[in-house]
Amino acid sequence: MADFDFDHRKAVRHLRTADPALAEVMARVGPFAMALKSSCSLFTALAEAIVYQQLSTKAAATIYGRVEALFPCSSNGFTPQDVLRAPPDTLRAAGLSAAKVLALQDLARRVQDDELPLLEEARTMDDAALIDRLIEVRGIGRWSAQMFLMFRLGRPDILPLEDYSLRRAYAIAFRKRALPSPRTLERHGEKWRPYRTVACWYLWQTLDLPPV
Repeated sequence: MADFDFDHRKAVRHLRTADPALAEVMARVGPFAMALKSSCSLFTALAEAIVYQQLSTKAAATIYGRVEALFPCSSNGFTPQDVLRAPPDTLRAAGLSAAKVLALQDLARRVQDDELPLLEEARTMDDAALIDRLIEVRGIGRWSAQMFLMFRLGRPDILPLEDYSLRRAYAIAFRKRALPSPRTLERHGEKWRPYRTVACWYLWQTLDLPPV
């Protein structure tokens, strides 16, 4: 857990005390074991997010590998300049949809024009301010920005209200007949502050547990 800037043990204790119903879920799941994905730059992290959208992990990894293979001289992954120099048809031939090509090009232009923060600067920005900057990029919506903050930066207090898997996990964990509305999830999530990311991770894990 060294990658996190917060004490995950303190977060677990807080959640168990603040929400006894969630504490039962946490006991079933076991120790907190959320892993962060490493990032060499904000560009590569967001480019990967764009490629992976609406695809299975296996299919997305294959396409991302094909895009990387277009630029064999880029030792640390392809760059904004690589994307902007590449003909759109070449990117499409790697398996990218037309919409994803446009999104990658927009991301590359914004990074090249210094419209987005560097990764180290992003690490120091307020959650809301950073999300607002990221969603200016074509193809990066609020959900994608929130996933970046959670799984790339390890921010402790993110609650993706529109996440279908989270809403489904909530309904299963708390034995609800219907999926919660975003507003219901938001209200319940007030108990979990300032560690809503940790609560989300525990809820997501319940989707892989046998029914009780």
